[in-house]
Amino acid sequence: NIGDSVADFKLKNFDGKMVALSDYKTGKGAIVIFDCNTCPYSKAYNDRIIALNKKYAAKGFPVITINANDPSMSPGDSFEEMVARAKNKNYDFPYLVDETQAVAQAFGATNTPHVFVLKKEGDDFKVAYIGTIDNNSRDASAVTKRYVEDAVESLLAGRSVSTPSTKAIGCGIKWKNS
Repeated sequence: NIGDSVADFKLKNFDGKMVALSDYKTGKGAIVIFDCNTCPYSKAYNDRIIALNKKYAAKGFPVITINANDPSMSPGDSFEEMVARAKNKNYDFPYLVDETQAVAQAFGATNTPHVFVLKKEGDDFKVAYIGTIDNNSRDASAVTKRYVEDAVESLLAGRSVSTPSTKAIGCGIKWKNS
């Protein structure tokens, strides 16, 4: 929920290295996005996610994407396919695999893409925004509300986020059969 502290996590990146949220302790926050390869919404937002990292990583809010889909339910979201996607699109940000789905469950993520803008407060990362990237999943040129950008700009200016949550639009996360 908004204002909650986020527990540290450590997941495998597409390059095989482990990445933890605590690796970003010198920044101002992070843009955590639960994403995948196969959802049409994730594909539509892919270039916008890359652009968010290019715009905000240097300002202290890097993008961290996490794929929690069960590859047995969605083979196009296997680790091998993640590596191929990240290399093909020249990702300069982490694309992590949440094999146990524990991180997605801890966040309460339900969709791909599902965004959590985290604000650094002391040693804690606190949730400042939850929801969708903007108000037009189909057409980037027709966007009139940029929720993630507005949230990060507010945090950079020392203001509270005016729209702290929106409905995440996308495909449901493919959960493991328990």
